Amino acid sequence: MKSSENQWFCGDGIYRTSLDSLEKWEHARDTPDYTRFDRADGMNSAECSGGFRNMAITKDGRLWAPTEQGVAMLNISRLRHTDRKPNIYMERIVIGSTPQSPGHELILPAGTHHVELHFDSIELAFPEAIRMQYRLDDVDREWLFADTSSAAIYRGIPTGTHAFHLRACNSDGVWDSEGIIYNVTQKPFYYETTLFRVSSIGLFGLFLAAAYRLRLNRITAQMSARLDDRVAERTRFARDLHDTMLQTIQGSEMIVSIAMNQSGNPPQTNAALARIAAGLARAREEARACLQSLRASTTQVNDLAEALQHAGEESAAGHPIKVNLRVEGASKDMHPIVRDEILRIGLEAIRNACTHSAGAKVEVELAYGHALELRVRDDGRGIAAGTVALGKPGHFGLAGMQERAATIGGKLTVRTSASSGTEVELTVPGRIAFREKQIVTDEQD
Repeated sequence: MKSSENQWFCGDGIYRTSLDSLEKWEHARDTPDYTRFDRADGMNSAECSGGFRNMAITKDGRLWAPTEQGVAMLNISRLRHTDRKPNIYMERIVIGSTPQSPGHELILPAGTHHVELHFDSIELAFPEAIRMQYRLDDVDREWLFADTSSAAIYRGIPTGTHAFHLRACNSDGVWDSEGIIYNVTQKPFYYETTLFRVSSIGLFGLFLAAAYRLRLNRITAQMSARLDDRVAERTRFARDLHDTMLQTIQGSEMIVSIAMNQSGNPPQTNAALARIAAGLARAREEARACLQSLRASTTQVNDLAEALQHAGEESAAGHPIKVNLRVEGASKDMHPIVRDEILRIGLEAIRNACTHSAGAKVEVELAYGHALELRVRDDGRGIAAGTVALGKPGHFGLAGMQERAATIGGKLTVRTSASSGTEVELTVPGRIAFREKQIVTDEQD
């Protein structure tokens, strides 16, 4: 039944509320403001009779409602209404079975499984009409009504700081929308802290980095061992070449020379001996050149730029093309086998550019940094895509460069197009290409 200001209902008592409060409850689902009249207000029975239009307001401002013990009458004009907020406060705290003073906030030790938050209100005129609600952020999804014990009991509060909201309605059923806030902090175990998690992630990252570094060192050691074996093999081969074949050739030359100096040889015999002597001389020079090459690949470590410059000049001879060399960074000691393989890759790339590109210039870039990088770039016609992938039939230049790069743990990339020419790029990790100590051999030719 409606009045000018209030809405009246009956059921297990007579209820008074406002239309605004009902609309707020309908849309926001928040607790509505209402006042309940029952035996505490002088009614003989709180149970009202049901039926349609079972309440009436007379012209003198009296409300009449049927109850199980007769008709109840409320003099509406004499009812007082107050918006005064009730006084609410935190009374005490119980952690486990130990009570304590609430203080300004509550800090729970790690592993707390049971906590009781006791609260109360002060209302001298009509304390029976006070109703209280509470809600703990991140725990309670909605406002909960407090029972007669006026306590909120929680088990296993999540770690962190949570706001405990407490509110109450006054004797006229008007709720305090703000209430009070009491902070509850649940301390975490050490392994639940952000510092521990960040530290764990950092330690795990360090472990991965150490494992990766260990793996790199192992691969580098294996690569260095293989390269050292190759140096030893070349040194042994150079020594054997000097002690066997070269000595045999020189001895043969001496025998031929003695035979030529003997008197009474037919002219045909002297002519044959002369040809044999010339052949032995050529064989001796070729053997010495081979021996010098082997020794150079095991002793010289800092001549890569000079060798590339010399290779460019020789390759450009007889071709209308210019080779330019640019070096970036300070020269570093290199493993001789690595230096030799890089030189051979560069030499093959320069020769191909001078011979087949039909360009005007070849740019050679050698960079010493964290890695050794070699680029050979021409401005001529590019290489067919199929030739780059499969190689030209009967030619093994590109395949040989790839094999040499793989042998020293490097990466070879060939970029080509008809408009911009061809670029060969070789990258060798510094841990493989550079070293502090160099291999020195004391064998003399």
